[in-house]
Order: sequence, then C-alpha cells, then structure tokens
Amino acid sequence: MERIVENIYPEKNEIPKEHLPDVPLLQNEYLLDGELHKWEGKTQDVYSPVCIRKGDQLEKLFLGSYPLLTAKVSEEALEAASTAYNNGMGDWPLMSVQERIRHVEKFTFLMKEKREEVVKLLMWEIGKSLKDSRKEFDRTVVYIQDTIDALKDLDRKSSRFEIREGVIGQIRRAPLGVVLCMGPFNYPLNETFTTLIPALIMGNTVIFKPPKYGVLLHQPLLEAFKEAFPRAVVNTVYGDGKEVVGPLMTSGRINVLAFIGSSKVADILKKQHPDPHRLRSVLGLEAKNPAIVLSDADLELAVEESVLGALSYNGQRCTALKILFVHQDIIDDYLELFKKKLDQMKVGMPWEEDVNITPLPEDNKTAMMQQYIDDALENGATLINENGGSAQKTIMNPALLYPVHRKMRIYHEEQFGPVIPVVAFEKLEEPLDYIIHSKYGQQVSIFGEDAEKIAALIDPLVNQLCRVNINSQCQRGPDTFPFTGRKDSAEGTLSVSDALRVFSIRSLAAAKANDRNKQIITKILKEDKSNFLSTDFIF
Repeated sequence: MERIVENIYPEKNEIPKEHLPDVPLLQNEYLLDGELHKWEGKTQDVYSPVCIRKGDQLEKLFLGSYPLLTAKVSEEALEAASTAYNNGMGDWPLMSVQERIRHVEKFTFLMKEKREEVVKLLMWEIGKSLKDSRKEFDRTVVYIQDTIDALKDLDRKSSRFEIREGVIGQIRRAPLGVVLCMGPFNYPLNETFTTLIPALIMGNTVIFKPPKYGVLLHQPLLEAFKEAFPRAVVNTVYGDGKEVVGPLMTSGRINVLAFIGSSKVADILKKQHPDPHRLRSVLGLEAKNPAIVLSDADLELAVEESVLGALSYNGQRCTALKILFVHQDIIDDYLELFKKKLDQMKVGMPWEEDVNITPLPEDNKTAMMQQYIDDALENGATLINENGGSAQKTIMNPALLYPVHRKMRIYHEEQFGPVIPVVAFEKLEEPLDYIIHSKYGQQVSIFGEDAEKIAALIDPLVNQLCRVNINSQCQRGPDTFPFTGRKDSAEGTLSVSDALRVFSIRSLAAAKANDRNKQIITKILKEDKSNFLSTDFIF
C-alpha cells in the first residue's frame, strides 16, 4: 500500500483541466408544480471530500450550495404531487402505459445530454473514481431502458382477458399514489433512480429528496424532469430531513416511502405516518455481508474477490463484504496474500487512472473508522497491513484486522468503510451461527471447490439471506435479478421487474360473462375508450 504522505492531495494547478469542476455551482432552484422556482432563503454549502493543498494547508474544495427549503415549501410540493395524482384521476395515472413510456424515453434522451456534467459532479461530490462515476451514470441509463422493456413485457402479458367460473376479467397493474423517493449518498444517481423511475413509469407522482451528500449532481437534470414529464409529476425538496420530510410523512398523504439508507431513519419515517396500513415501504437498508472461505478454496480467487468485495468504493456499499470468515487451515496464507493485494492498491484522487482508494465524503468518517480499529486492537486484534488505518483528512489506508471476535464492535456493526475484519473458524457452525443471529440478512459469499460442501451451505443460507454468491463477491447486479434482504436489511424487492410490481398493485375489471356485458366490453375495446380495459399490444 502506498504510504499516505503530505502531498497526497494536489495543488489546484496540478489537477488536469479536463477534470476541474465548474464551480461554484450555486443552486437556487427547485422543481415544484411543473416550474423551476427561485430560492432566496438559506442555503447549505457543499464541499468536496477532495482537499486542495495550499502550502502547508489542506482545504476541502468548495463546490457550491443548495436550497434549505422550509416545511411550507415541502407542503407545497406535497400538494402539487397530490393534485397531479388526484386520487388516481389525474392525467398521469390515467395515461396509457405507452404514453408514459414516451415521457420516460424523452427524459432519458435529455439525461444523456448531461452525462459529463453529472459524472464530474458525482466524482467531486462523493469522491467516487472517475471510472466508477461514469459506470454509475451509464448503468443508470441502461437500467431505465431495461425498465421500459420490462414494462412492455408486463403489459403484453396483461393485454388479454381471462374467463373463470363464468366471470370475464382483465388484470393489470395500477399505481399507488404519491411516492416519496430518498436515495443514498454512495449511489446517489443509480440507486435513487432504481426507485424513482419505476415509481414514475407505473403512474405514480413523485416527491424526490436527494441524499445529504450527492445533491448538486442532480441539478443538471432538473430541466430534463421539467421538460419530459407533465406538470407536478416530479417535485424536488432539499434541506434538513426533519424540516422537509417530517411534514410529508405526518400528513398521511404519502402512499409509498421509497428509502435507501439506515434502518434507524426508516423506522422514524414510518412511525411518523398516521396511517401505517396505507403506507407501502420500499426500503434498502444496512447489511453485514460475510464471506465464508472454505479450506479448499482457490486462494488467489478468494482473496481477489474478497479485496474487491470489501474495498470497492472504499467499502461504502451495502453489498460490500464486511466480515470475512476464513478456515483456520488456510488463514495464514489468506492473510499474507490479502496483505500483498492491499500493498498493490493505489491511493489517490478520483480522476487518477486505476485509483482504488479515494477520499471519503462523510464528515469525520476517518475518525469513525479509527474508533473501530482502536476498539479491535484493545480487544486483541492486530493490524495485519503496514500503515493500515493511517489517514490524512478524508482519505484512509484500508485496515486489515485479525483475529476478530464477538467482543469487538466491528464484529457486529456495519462499518461502511475501509476496515476489514477477519475471523478464523474451524467448524462451519461458527459462520452459520453468526449469520443466524445477525440483525442483517442480505447476502453471503462462499469460496470453495467441493460441490457437496457448497451445496450443504446453500440450502440453509437461502433461508437466512436473499443471495448466495459462489466464488464471487456480493453484488447487486445484474439488475434483472431480485435485490432485497431479510431482517433489518430491506423491505420489498428491487430489480427491474420487481420494482414495477412494488410500486403498483394488481387491479382488475370484471363482469359476468353474459351477452350484455360482452357487448359492453367489446364496444369499449373497439372504440378504444379505456386505457385499462384494452387489448393494445406494445411492441
């Protein structure tokens, strides 16, 4: 691992011109009721996790500011979204699937025109590498197109009638109402849009609040939302959650909460709603995904995937490998190879080629990670890699800790950062017991070569977790696969097709199959009187 030295951060003139952000971006607009409104009140300054060196001083680069809206504005956004939905009688929820698809396609076209602007802000706001920032944008565009294709397929299957027990009916999916979308800082574009787009395309209206970190990157898309969607179908709120989100939830007029973040915040939001049975929650929450490395594992593969799984985007992913159980017969070789892989990782700025470790966006994050390290060391762990945990301002060398046990905080808590705890085990009951008693239940990775042993693990693990990865790191994709979790890790399933279902409900129009009703239905179909009762086939 490269030692973090005083000149890890650049002077401004050392940054390639093509990567310099166009700052400051003083955002004074928000989208409400189909218009971009000017904000003249308080604002929140935004600083990059990337520090700029000025002589002996290091200062976070000032990126700009965004509006700190009031509860009054938040309530206006709610009124606009509710009016646009109009109890299911608004233009958007009544619109045909094909027409809604056209609006989403228009938005996608306009969004792609803003790629470089959004990518640059993504890199500077949250410290994500340029390569991964581009990947996040491009993956989001692909997700939108896949969502459109999935909806076409879903609608085709619904474009027919069923006759059962003398009743004729057509079953389709209908929207739920007003959706509050709140995404996470680590994937502020992609994971936000994995709820926002399916919610919209199914006919719901949306109030969208960006995460605390990763706000400005959405500003270039406001005009695209305004131009692509009908009035008040998309509304944005900015500011402190207690100020602008609290009134939305306590109003009882939010029908769906789409939130990706911590279970603690999700619980607060859900409890604020006065009609809990009316509220549908779509939640992506914490995880403490383990790896189980069996004694016969391909060591090179297991370590390679473990390093990637633990440290992609500095370990700031819910799908990251956050605790590694390694069989005691291979623990020494595993740690030695892991250490060598860490030594090869590049620490640097997000725009640098092949960079692995970049600045952390959250305030005091390196201090939080140091608390985990100190606690582990006090309870008998050792730092395996030289300079592990050494930090300067917002950047930190990964720390490989061993041996880790249940008396340490890092054993139980999700660290969400570049600290890697390793546990040696003798019997498989040890990692299995950990998984059973964990608060979380998202994914696990198994590394090994014995098919019989792996099969014996898969069967019980799928009853505890929602994805078992064989000889590969935990991950979300492909987006067509279900993405969810048990326990405190998720509520609802997000994938391309699952998301369409989670933001809608099965509804049907039915009638006794007599001549009179057949004539009525035939007339409706021939004269194209209904978007719901229809046999139109979308190509």
